Amino acid sequence: MGLLLQSLFLLLLLLLLLGSCLHPAAAFPKGCYPSEEEGLKTFRCSNAQLTEVPRDIPNDTNKLYLDSNQIPFLPRDAFRDLPLLLELDLSHNAIARIESGAFQGLAEHLHSLDLSSNRLVSVSKDTFSNLKAKVNLSNNPWLCDCRLQELIRAVELAAESSGGIVCESSTQEEHVGKAFLQVIADTDLCNVYKKTTDIAMLVTMFGWFAMVISYLVYYVRQNQEDARRHLEYLKSLPSKQRRSEESSTISTVV
Repeated sequence: MGLLLQSLFLLLLLLLLLGSCLHPAAAFPKGCYPSEEEGLKTFRCSNAQLTEVPRDIPNDTNKLYLDSNQIPFLPRDAFRDLPLLLELDLSHNAIARIESGAFQGLAEHLHSLDLSSNRLVSVSKDTFSNLKAKVNLSNNPWLCDCRLQELIRAVELAAESSGGIVCESSTQEEHVGKAFLQVIADTDLCNVYKKTTDIAMLVTMFGWFAMVISYLVYYVRQNQEDARRHLEYLKSLPSKQRRSEESSTISTVV
Protein backbone atom coordinates (compact mmCIF):
# COMPACT_ATOMS: atom_id res chain seq x y z
CA MET A 1 0.00 0.00 0.00
CA GLY A 2 2.81 2.40 0.92
CA LEU A 3 4.63 1.54 -2.30
CA LEU A 4 1.48 2.29 -4.33
CA LEU A 5 1.01 5.67 -2.66
CA GLN A 6 4.66 6.50 -3.26
CA SER A 7 4.32 5.57 -6.93
CA LEU A 8 1.18 7.73 -7.30
CA PHE A 9 2.92 10.64 -5.61
CA LEU A 10 5.90 10.39 -7.97
CA LEU A 11 3.57 10.16 -10.98
CA LEU A 12 1.66 13.25 -9.85
CA LEU A 13 4.92 15.13 -9.31
CA LEU A 14 6.10 14.15 -12.76
CA LEU A 15 2.84 15.37 -14.33
CA LEU A 16 3.10 18.69 -12.50
CA LEU A 17 6.68 19.19 -13.66
CA LEU A 18 5.75 18.27 -17.23
CA GLY A 19 2.76 20.63 -17.13
CA SER A 20 4.88 23.54 -15.91
CA CYS A 21 7.37 22.96 -18.73
CA LEU A 22 4.68 22.80 -21.40
CA HIS A 23 2.58 25.73 -20.17
CA PRO A 24 4.75 28.59 -21.51
CA ALA A 25 4.95 27.01 -24.96
CA ALA A 26 1.19 26.50 -25.04
CA ALA A 27 0.69 30.27 -24.46
CA PHE A 28 2.56 31.19 -27.65
CA PRO A 29 0.58 31.77 -30.86
CA LYS A 30 0.64 28.97 -33.38
CA GLY A 31 3.81 29.12 -35.45
CA CYS A 32 5.76 31.11 -32.83
CA TYR A 33 8.60 29.71 -30.78
CA PRO A 34 11.49 30.96 -28.61
CA SER A 35 15.11 30.12 -29.26
CA GLU A 36 18.60 31.36 -28.53
CA GLU A 37 20.84 32.62 -31.34
CA GLU A 38 24.40 33.78 -30.76
CA GLY A 39 23.67 34.17 -27.08
CA LEU A 40 20.61 36.37 -27.74
CA LYS A 41 17.08 35.37 -26.77
CA THR A 42 15.04 35.20 -29.96
CA PHE A 43 11.31 34.89 -30.58
CA ARG A 44 10.29 33.83 -34.08
CA CYS A 45 6.82 34.22 -35.60
CA SER A 46 7.80 34.21 -39.29
CA ASN A 47 5.08 32.97 -41.68
CA ALA A 48 2.70 32.39 -38.78
CA GLN A 49 -0.33 33.98 -40.53
CA LEU A 50 -0.58 36.63 -37.81
CA THR A 51 -3.00 39.52 -38.24
CA GLU A 52 -1.78 41.45 -35.18
CA VAL A 53 1.27 41.78 -32.97
CA PRO A 54 1.05 38.77 -30.62
CA ARG A 55 0.79 39.10 -26.89
CA ASP A 56 2.71 37.05 -24.34
CA ILE A 57 6.05 37.60 -26.06
CA PRO A 58 8.74 36.90 -23.41
CA ASN A 59 9.78 40.30 -22.04
CA ASP A 60 13.47 39.35 -22.07
CA THR A 61 13.41 38.90 -25.88
CA ASN A 62 16.37 40.44 -27.71
CA LYS A 63 15.41 39.61 -31.32
CA LEU A 64 11.81 39.50 -32.54
CA TYR A 65 10.85 38.21 -35.98
CA LEU A 66 7.28 39.00 -37.10
CA ASP A 67 8.09 38.98 -40.81
CA SER A 68 5.99 37.45 -43.61
CA ASN A 69 2.61 37.75 -41.89
CA GLN A 70 -0.57 39.77 -42.55
CA ILE A 71 -0.30 42.43 -39.84
CA PRO A 72 -2.14 45.56 -41.17
CA PHE A 73 -1.21 48.19 -38.55
CA LEU A 74 0.83 48.78 -35.40
CA PRO A 75 -1.12 50.14 -32.41
CA ARG A 76 0.23 52.39 -29.69
CA ASP A 77 2.46 50.59 -27.16
CA ALA A 78 2.62 47.49 -29.38
CA PHE A 79 6.07 46.62 -27.97
CA ARG A 80 5.87 48.34 -24.60
CA ASP A 81 6.77 45.23 -22.58
CA LEU A 82 9.98 44.46 -24.50
CA PRO A 83 12.58 46.77 -22.94
CA LEU A 84 15.55 44.59 -23.97
CA LEU A 85 14.64 44.33 -27.66
CA LEU A 86 17.60 44.88 -30.00
CA GLU A 87 16.22 43.80 -33.38
CA LEU A 88 12.66 43.97 -34.71
CA ASP A 89 11.74 42.51 -38.10
CA LEU A 90 8.29 43.51 -39.42
CA SER A 91 9.10 43.10 -43.12
CA HIS A 92 6.74 41.51 -45.66
CA ASN A 93 3.50 42.31 -43.85
CA ALA A 94 0.51 44.47 -44.84
CA ILE A 95 1.30 47.40 -42.53
CA ALA A 96 -0.37 50.55 -43.86
CA ARG A 97 -0.69 52.53 -40.64
CA ILE A 98 1.50 53.04 -37.59
CA GLU A 99 -0.02 54.77 -34.59
CA SER A 100 1.98 57.38 -32.72
CA GLY A 101 3.78 55.69 -29.82
CA ALA A 102 3.86 52.24 -31.47
CA PHE A 103 7.58 51.97 -30.71
CA GLN A 104 7.36 53.60 -27.32
CA GLY A 105 9.74 52.00 -24.83
CA LEU A 106 12.22 50.76 -27.46
CA ALA A 107 14.43 53.85 -27.73
CA GLU A 108 16.93 52.64 -25.15
CA HIS A 109 18.22 49.44 -26.83
CA LEU A 110 16.67 48.91 -30.28
CA HIS A 111 19.29 49.18 -33.02
CA SER A 112 17.55 47.54 -36.01
CA LEU A 113 13.98 48.05 -37.29
CA ASP A 114 12.86 46.48 -40.57
CA LEU A 115 9.62 47.82 -42.10
CA SER A 116 10.45 46.95 -45.69
CA SER A 117 7.93 45.44 -48.11
CA ASN A 118 4.77 46.70 -46.43
CA ARG A 119 2.02 49.12 -47.55
CA LEU A 120 3.25 52.36 -46.00
CA VAL A 121 2.25 55.47 -47.96
CA SER A 122 2.76 58.26 -45.43
CA VAL A 123 4.11 58.21 -41.87
CA SER A 124 4.72 61.05 -39.44
CA LYS A 125 8.30 61.62 -38.31
CA ASP A 126 6.99 61.62 -34.71
CA THR A 127 6.28 57.89 -35.07
CA PHE A 128 10.02 57.26 -34.74
CA SER A 129 10.61 59.92 -32.09
CA ASN A 130 13.74 59.23 -29.99
CA LEU A 131 14.51 55.96 -31.83
CA LYS A 132 18.20 55.42 -32.48
CA ALA A 133 17.66 52.27 -34.54
CA LYS A 134 18.67 51.93 -38.17
CA VAL A 135 15.42 51.72 -40.10
CA ASN A 136 14.66 49.92 -43.36
CA LEU A 137 11.75 51.64 -45.18
CA SER A 138 12.33 50.21 -48.66
CA ASN A 139 9.74 48.66 -50.98
CA ASN A 140 6.71 50.55 -49.73
CA PRO A 141 4.24 52.52 -51.94
CA TRP A 142 5.44 55.91 -50.69
CA LEU A 143 3.78 59.25 -51.41
CA CYS A 144 6.74 61.56 -51.99
CA ASP A 145 6.00 64.86 -50.30
CA CYS A 146 7.21 67.15 -47.53
CA ARG A 147 6.06 64.68 -44.86
CA LEU A 148 8.25 61.89 -46.24
CA GLN A 149 11.16 64.31 -46.56
CA GLU A 150 10.83 65.20 -42.87
CA LEU A 151 10.64 61.50 -41.95
CA ILE A 152 13.75 60.54 -43.94
CA ARG A 153 15.72 63.34 -42.33
CA ALA A 154 14.56 62.30 -38.84
CA VAL A 155 15.64 58.63 -38.97
CA GLU A 156 18.87 56.78 -39.68
CA LEU A 157 18.34 54.55 -42.70
CA ALA A 158 19.70 51.02 -42.76
CA ALA A 159 22.71 50.54 -45.02
CA GLU A 160 21.86 49.95 -48.69
CA SER A 161 18.12 50.44 -48.06
CA SER A 162 17.79 54.05 -49.22
CA GLY A 163 17.70 53.12 -52.92
CA GLY A 164 14.55 51.07 -52.28
CA ILE A 165 12.55 54.12 -51.13
CA VAL A 166 10.83 54.95 -54.43
CA CYS A 167 8.00 57.39 -55.20
CA GLU A 168 4.89 55.43 -56.13
CA SER A 169 2.97 58.73 -56.08
CA SER A 170 4.04 62.31 -55.60
CA THR A 171 2.85 65.88 -55.23
CA GLN A 172 4.81 66.45 -58.45
CA GLU A 173 4.14 63.91 -61.18
CA GLU A 174 7.66 64.01 -62.61
CA HIS A 175 8.97 62.39 -59.41
CA VAL A 176 6.88 59.20 -59.75
CA GLY A 177 9.10 56.12 -60.15
CA LYS A 178 12.25 57.89 -58.93
CA ALA A 179 14.33 57.08 -55.86
CA PHE A 180 13.31 59.50 -53.15
CA LEU A 181 16.82 60.46 -52.09
CA GLN A 182 17.51 61.44 -55.70
CA VAL A 183 14.37 63.62 -55.69
CA ILE A 184 15.22 65.53 -52.50
CA ALA A 185 18.82 65.96 -53.64
CA ASP A 186 17.46 68.21 -56.41
CA THR A 187 14.25 69.56 -54.84
CA ASP A 188 13.27 70.72 -51.38
CA LEU A 189 9.71 69.41 -51.26
CA CYS A 190 8.91 71.29 -48.05
CA ASN A 191 10.02 74.57 -49.65
CA VAL A 192 7.98 73.79 -52.78
CA TYR A 193 4.96 73.10 -50.57
CA LYS A 194 5.47 76.41 -48.75
CA LYS A 195 5.72 78.29 -52.05
CA THR A 196 2.59 76.57 -53.36
CA THR A 197 0.73 77.53 -50.16
CA ASP A 198 1.92 81.13 -50.44
CA ILE A 199 0.79 81.34 -54.06
CA ALA A 200 -2.61 79.90 -53.14
CA MET A 201 -2.97 82.52 -50.40
CA LEU A 202 -2.02 85.31 -52.81
CA VAL A 203 -4.52 84.07 -55.39
CA THR A 204 -7.25 83.95 -52.72
CA MET A 205 -6.41 87.46 -51.49
CA PHE A 206 -6.37 88.77 -55.05
CA GLY A 207 -9.78 87.20 -55.64
CA TRP A 208 -11.26 88.95 -52.60
CA PHE A 209 -9.62 92.23 -53.60
CA ALA A 210 -11.05 91.96 -57.11
CA MET A 211 -14.52 91.32 -55.66
CA VAL A 212 -14.28 94.43 -53.44
CA ILE A 213 -13.08 96.61 -56.34
CA SER A 214 -15.84 95.25 -58.57
CA TYR A 215 -18.46 96.09 -55.95
CA LEU A 216 -17.09 99.63 -55.50
CA VAL A 217 -17.07 100.23 -59.26
CA TYR A 218 -20.65 98.96 -59.49
CA TYR A 219 -21.70 101.14 -56.55
CA VAL A 220 -20.13 104.29 -58.04
CA ARG A 221 -21.64 103.66 -61.48
CA GLN A 222 -25.04 103.00 -59.94
CA ASN A 223 -24.90 106.28 -58.04
CA GLN A 224 -23.77 108.14 -61.16
CA GLU A 225 -26.71 106.70 -63.05
CA ASP A 226 -29.13 107.74 -60.30
CA ALA A 227 -27.63 111.27 -60.26
CA ARG A 228 -27.93 111.58 -64.07
CA ARG A 229 -31.57 110.51 -63.96
CA HIS A 230 -32.29 113.02 -61.20
CA LEU A 231 -30.66 115.85 -63.17
CA GLU A 232 -32.73 114.96 -66.23
CA TYR A 233 -35.81 114.98 -64.07
CA LEU A 234 -34.93 118.42 -62.70
CA LYS A 235 -34.38 119.81 -66.21
CA SER A 236 -37.80 118.60 -67.27
CA LEU A 237 -39.53 120.60 -64.50
CA PRO A 238 -40.82 124.21 -64.94
CA SER A 239 -38.28 126.84 -63.90
CA LYS A 240 -39.84 127.81 -60.54
CA GLN A 241 -40.50 124.24 -59.48
CA ARG A 242 -37.02 123.24 -60.62
CA ARG A 243 -35.42 125.90 -58.38
CA SER A 244 -37.50 124.65 -55.47
CA GLU A 245 -36.49 121.01 -56.15
CA GLU A 246 -32.83 122.01 -56.48
CA SER A 247 -33.03 123.94 -53.21
CA SER A 248 -34.64 120.93 -51.54
CA THR A 249 -31.96 118.66 -52.98
CA ILE A 250 -29.16 120.94 -51.74
CA SER A 251 -30.77 121.14 -48.30
CA THR A 252 -31.05 117.35 -48.18
CA VAL A 253 -27.39 116.93 -49.23
CA VAL A 254 -26.22 119.46 -46.59
